[in-house]
Amino acid sequence: MRWSFHAEWTKLLTLPSSWLLLAATVVLTVAVGTASAAAVTTRDCLTAAACHEDTVKLSLMGVWLGQATVLILGALSLGAEYGTGTIRTTLTAIPRRSRVLVAKAAVLAAVTAAAGVLAITASLYAARLILPGNGFTPAEGYPLHTLTDPTTLRAALGSVLCLILIALLGLGLAALLRDTAGAITLGLGLLYVVPLLADLLGSAAWTDRIERWAPMPAGLAIQATRDLARLPIGPWPGLGVLAAYALGLLLLGGAAFRRRDA
Repeated sequence: MRWSFHAEWTKLLTLPSSWLLLAATVVLTVAVGTASAAAVTTRDCLTAAACHEDTVKLSLMGVWLGQATVLILGALSLGAEYGTGTIRTTLTAIPRRSRVLVAKAAVLAAVTAAAGVLAITASLYAARLILPGNGFTPAEGYPLHTLTDPTTLRAALGSVLCLILIALLGLGLAALLRDTAGAITLGLGLLYVVPLLADLLGSAAWTDRIERWAPMPAGLAIQATRDLARLPIGPWPGLGVLAAYALGLLLLGGAAFRRRDA
């Protein structure tokens, strides 16, 4: 098994596209989070407390965009081998297909976690520097972001888990469809198009259902640190919904991967 991990690690990290996507994940996550923190100010409210801003969630807004790049990374980690035909070489060297998929998933999760930790930590630190200047100070009921705070730590770790699960979702779709473009298209549709249906339908009941059961809004509930009772779904149950999508597709893709010819 160790050789399987080493092979997948080498393959993933010797591709320039992998480094570009990991770098894009960090840059986009930090940039969007920083821009979101800089865009709000207590001057727009009657009082600072009346803003009711969830500054932790605001700081982590960049995950909304960063998840697209890790989805692509996950889809490419297997889909690219189907596209070039090198999957035959991989399966000749490692005939046990379940071992190949487990190794790919483990390596993908590890590199995504590393990029996610860097991106989330930098986002929180940037917001910690920006938000007090916009009126969000401890004196006004907005404590400085710190990972020693349990709710902030939960939002930060949960955001990293979201990125890992989205990457695995992309891998599962690639294993199921054997096509990079199809996996990316379907994955982006699940993440971004399905939530838009809530606005198009104009139904409060359907909006609530989509926010509970669509992978992106449910998963990102883990970032909330204020007014949790008002959420359509709780932080951990929401992350569980995303995990069910990712692991369910990974199992379906794994079953197809084992049964079909390369």
